[in-house]
Amino acid sequence: MEKPTEYTLTWEVTDEMTAKRIGSAGSKILSTPNMVALMEGAALELAKAYLDEGMTTVGAEIHCRHLAPTPVGMKVSATARLRSIERRKMWFDLEVFDEKGKCGEGSHLRIMVTPKGIQDKAGQ
Repeated sequence: MEKPTEYTLTWEVTDEMTAKRIGSAGSKILSTPNMVALMEGAALELAKAYLDEGMTTVGAEIHCRHLAPTPVGMKVSATARLRSIERRKMWFDLEVFDEKGKCGEGSHLRIMVTPKGIQDKAGQ
């Protein structure tokens, strides 16, 4: 079975996701940190199709541009497209759209790891 090369995750913007809620000067619009979380979530879901049993991924790098505001109550979707895999590194291209059009874009790097490896590095 062929593995997917893209995944789209959709959220509805709530008051908890606003710029005002995190102390930014913005009003009732989607905050950049929440847009990044949506982008990362889409990449994480896509990455799962490529993992061996017992593996997971961790986010290592993200570049994003927040292009337009998305108000509370509007749906917003992030699409992750797998660009390449180099050993344990997975590179994704990301686009974000709301009901009015494109509102974000970027790229993201996820690293394939074992959960034990994460715990060992975190000193747990």
